[in-house]
Formats: sequence, structure tokens, C-alpha cells
Amino acid sequence: MSAPDDKLLVGLIGAGIGASLTPAMHEEEARHHGLRLHYQLIDLDLTPGSQQQLPALLTAARIMGFAGLNITYPCKQAVIALLDDLSPEARAMGAVNTVVIRGGRMVGHNTDGRGWAWGFARALPGADLNCVVLLGAGGAGSAIAEAVLGLGAKQLRIVDTDTARARSLAGALNARHGGRAAAMGDVAQAMSGASGLIHATPTGMAKSPGLPIPIALLKKSMWLSEVVYFPIETELLGAARAIGCAVMDGGAMAVGQAVGAFELFTGRKADPARMEAHFRQLLAAR
Repeated sequence: MSAPDDKLLVGLIGAGIGASLTPAMHEEEARHHGLRLHYQLIDLDLTPGSQQQLPALLTAARIMGFAGLNITYPCKQAVIALLDDLSPEARAMGAVNTVVIRGGRMVGHNTDGRGWAWGFARALPGADLNCVVLLGAGGAGSAIAEAVLGLGAKQLRIVDTDTARARSLAGALNARHGGRAAAMGDVAQAMSGASGLIHATPTGMAKSPGLPIPIALLKKSMWLSEVVYFPIETELLGAARAIGCAVMDGGAMAVGQAVGAFELFTGRKADPARMEAHFRQLLAAR
């Protein structure tokens, strides 16, 4: 796959994304490839009711010649019905975080799962996957659930405030992975005997501070994977680190998914180590 031009326009649609480091990551990696890439943030929080404008935003991106879009909370599932096609991975996950626009057609992909798995292998090699708890069954959670089962998790317990959504995700996963997933309504019960915890909800973000579960449910023997990266040290991550848990911050997934999206947008092979180093430099400069 080759890029259609050496000048590309891409963007990110989501809510509360003003502090995102994704534009800088993409633009800097593009510079190393001799590409002129502009990455535009399209923040739904800036206009009341703008989530309902998602169809219009996609139409505008097509008309304006965007090469692609990243999609984040709360649109990863809502965008599906508006696209021309889905990659097998996005179809299986039921969520899209990357839309590639070529010849007027919009095709949805998902790099969240691969991005999370890349970061997980780097941050928590050899982690115990006997019994994993996933908090959040939305777009990010759906992608990570597929990835963690693909890595060999024996049990996946899914907890979400929307119990119907958790049950739906567990059912879809079990159809592909042989009954290893279960939706659970009681987080304390889900955490009992767990070897690891993946947090995939917006709680802990700068705009939604707080803890998604009581700290008392964390045990030193568990590992924790956080998805939130702004702030990079969430209250949950800090609490887990303080009691001695092995941890993976949200930056690992942020870089991993960006690597995949960059390659889809540009047709060029990204350098993950270079992108991660730049990401950490950006964080340190905050």
C-alpha cells in the first residue's frame, strides 16, 4: 500500500480531546518520512449537541479531501453505520477508531486492540492471564477484550455500568473464543481472584477525575493496565503502583494505536520506538 500523495490531511473526532498528543505524534512521524501531514482536532465538546453532527462531519471530511480520521469516545460504535465498509478486525470488535478515506469511500478499521497488545507485551511481559477483569465494554473495551483473549486469557470478566452492553460483548466474544468471557454486575465479585485488571472507561481523565473502583479491591498480586493517558498517572494507576502492582500506563496503548493508524493513513511503515520516545518527550514537556 502506498500513500496517495506526499501531502495529507487527517483528523480526530471525539469529545474532550483538546489535550490529545495524537496530532503531534502523527505530524512528527510524517516528517521523518518526508510527508507533509496536518492533523486536525475536531472536538465535539466545543459545540453543544455536536455528537449528533457526526454524519455531517464525515461528509465534510470526504468533501474536504481528508485521507482519514481517528475516532474516539463517544463515537467508536456510532460511526459504524455511517461507513461504506469495515475491516474484518473492526467488524469483529464492533468498534472503529480509524477511518481511511480513499476514492470517496470510507472504510473503518480498529488499531486499538493491536495497539493495546503491543503496549502490554512491552510493559507487562509474562503477565498472568488466568483471570482478567475488564472495566468498560465500550469502543476501547471491545477492542481490548478481543486482544486479551487473543493473547490467551483463560477467563475474562467484563464489568460495565451498562449491564446489557457488557452481556452483549461477552456473548459476541464467546461466539468466537469458546466461552471464556462473562459479564458480571458486581465489581467486587469480578475482582475476587483476578490476576489482572484492565481499565477502559473515561473515569480518571482530566475532565472526569476519580476512581472507577474502590482501592480496597486492588491486590498486590494483580497487574493493572490503564487506558487513560491524560493525565498519565491516574488516581487508579497511582493507587495500584503504591501497593506494589505491576502497571501499564495509558501511554503504551496511545502509541500502539497511533502506529497502526499512521500506517493506514500514509501507507508508510512507522517506527514504534521513535513514536514512543517522542510521545514521552511530549508528556515530559507538559
